[in-house]
Amino acid sequence: MRTPFTCSTTMKSLAAAIALVAMPLLPASAVAAPEMRGHQFYWPEVIDLSALRQHAVESNPYGANFDYAKAFAKLDLNAVKTDIKKVLTTSQPWWPADYGNYGPFFIRMAWHSAGTYRVIDGRGGAGGGQQRFEPLNSWPDNASLDKARRLLWPIKQKYGASISWADLMVLTGNVSLESMGFKTFGFAGGRTDDWEPDHVYWGPENEFMADKRYSGDRKLEKPLAAVQMGLIYVNPEGPNGNPDPLAAAKDIRDTFGRMAMNDEETAALIAGGHTFGKAHGAHKPEECLGAEPAAAGLEEQGFGWKNKCGKGNAEDTITSGLEGAWSVSPTQWTMQYLDNLYGFDWVKTKSPAGAIQWIPANGQASNLVPDAHVAGKRHAPIMFTTDLSLKEDPIYREITQRFHKNPKAFELAFAKAWFKLTHRDMGPQARYIVSSDAPQGTLLWQDPLPKADYKIIGDADVKALKVKILASGVSSPALVRTAWASAASYRGTDMRGGANGARINLAPAKDWAANNPTELSDVLAKLIKVQERFNKSLTGGKKVSLADVIVLGGNAAIEQAAKKAGLTVSVPFTAGRVDATQAQTDVESFSMLEPKADGFRNYYSTESLYKPTDALVDRANMLSLTVPEMTVLVGGLRALDANVGGAREGVLTNRPGTLSNDFFINLLDMSTQWVPSAKSDGLYEGRDRATGKYKWSATPVDLAFGSSSELRAVSEVYASNDGQSKFIQDFVKAWNKVMNLDRFDLKK
Repeated sequence: MRTPFTCSTTMKSLAAAIALVAMPLLPASAVAAPEMRGHQFYWPEVIDLSALRQHAVESNPYGANFDYAKAFAKLDLNAVKTDIKKVLTTSQPWWPADYGNYGPFFIRMAWHSAGTYRVIDGRGGAGGGQQRFEPLNSWPDNASLDKARRLLWPIKQKYGASISWADLMVLTGNVSLESMGFKTFGFAGGRTDDWEPDHVYWGPENEFMADKRYSGDRKLEKPLAAVQMGLIYVNPEGPNGNPDPLAAAKDIRDTFGRMAMNDEETAALIAGGHTFGKAHGAHKPEECLGAEPAAAGLEEQGFGWKNKCGKGNAEDTITSGLEGAWSVSPTQWTMQYLDNLYGFDWVKTKSPAGAIQWIPANGQASNLVPDAHVAGKRHAPIMFTTDLSLKEDPIYREITQRFHKNPKAFELAFAKAWFKLTHRDMGPQARYIVSSDAPQGTLLWQDPLPKADYKIIGDADVKALKVKILASGVSSPALVRTAWASAASYRGTDMRGGANGARINLAPAKDWAANNPTELSDVLAKLIKVQERFNKSLTGGKKVSLADVIVLGGNAAIEQAAKKAGLTVSVPFTAGRVDATQAQTDVESFSMLEPKADGFRNYYSTESLYKPTDALVDRANMLSLTVPEMTVLVGGLRALDANVGGAREGVLTNRPGTLSNDFFINLLDMSTQWVPSAKSDGLYEGRDRATGKYKWSATPVDLAFGSSSELRAVSEVYASNDGQSKFIQDFVKAWNKVMNLDRFDLKK
């Protein structure tokens, strides 16, 4: 039973709560909210480790144990495609479909989801469904694609976890093409969704559509693959709006090349893509459009670019600022794009929004193209400056004329280029979730691997093989260096590289400076002899690949080095890697994986895109490592004497080749004073603080583990008196992770 006091207090509290609920909210601009700033804001030169903490499992609402492949495998993919087809022709009043068909709109969505991929560092692409997040969600080139995903939301809502946004966007692009009469090359699922934006360097500009990424004779900064901030590829009006088709062709070749497309694939994509749909520039954007999604008001619920002119959609839609369609039948697969490109002379004009575009000369075909929304209204076909590049550039002209004469060749070229565009960042075919829509056979850009036509060796064979490797005459540090060079070519950005395939024995990897070609050639020759002799001794159809021998050699050397430190460990090993051939290796494409810096091996070249410490973090990010994993691997590899060329920098131990925690102990030892080297720029000398006697040499990468407060905190764990055992155990675990990053055959 409550006392009167308690009741009175309760009533007062309730009244106060009601009063608070009833209070009108102040506008956001009237609230002086505190700004949370990380240390990077105050000290921008401090090493930034945030890239190694992204995409943590804590961000994923499905949790660590969710198996997307199993969920996807239960899908009735035909039912999903049927539902998508219904959406295509069910026009919604809040965003009416052009020509009554959302197909071209969804093709653009899929294209722009995948089209951020860049081959130089493997970042971007359709994987993760990154188009849902900033900055891509609010890029000028992605205007109105927020509506495309809302149109698809009922499909995603229906099938939930069984199909990711990343897969759904690409699948919808395929279904759209097929519904309009085009035969696609296929579709493969397997793209899992991200739950936060990627850490990606999109360019130096601080505002959209700015252009500060060029130097000299229009030399595009690496690793970028778009001409301006906020664009996927090129400016359709020409370089910085200059309507010069030949200058635009140079940009097209450069940017599409950085997207891993050759000239034929590029021409096919542009001509095939512009066969469908239309551009939207009914009014001037600066007079009509509101803020992009990230800057729009809460009440817009993620919609951006609110259009206050006319209907705000349909015939009044504004996206690129260009206006019109390329063909008479924008919702059908036809040859009309190429027919029109070569059938007319083209003259400059301006869209209602003021953008430069082209129409047939002398008023020809002025009533050829039906309006997308107004019955009875017709227009002339249009071309972008970049479309005319396909006619004016001699190489593109030869290709597109050939396509024009041979429609089947054009169709196949577009089908294969579209498949490559939408699947390039998925990596090897082993990552695909097999379905009836997946194409048969492999393509060279998928880094194909042969199927093993032999039985895999067992545990007893592995044990015997380690003895043979250690007796081969290859030093333990060289075994470690070779295994690391083989496996650490992996890029988690696009799942390429790694030890499987033993491509370190093939061009171009065998000649990469970071791999010390002279030493590598000698080591591989000896390991190949071990492999050949061992295979001859095996019975029962068993064999071992060179790829397995390389990894096992590193493992054996580490076990030996740990024993020297007083600890017996067994480095996990699973046989089953295979050896690729030179014919299965696209030398030009694979050359993009060459490490211009590898802090784990204390290797740095002037061609690196980043300064040494940032390059280390970038490499660790490529290898999907955490901060502790990066730290323990650097310390362990220094102790193992794994620097390129056996360099002494960072080898802070008097017993190199022993898997000790000496790197951390000596780095944090206050009896050592570090000073810049008087002999070599960028290097440091460790001298006895009392006597000034020289003790060690180090790079910025080495000293980062003592100077960065975050890295020092981890280093202290391994430098502690009780840290040796943990150090070895953690090193073995991290090493094994790197050795198996590309073992997609084990992850199914």
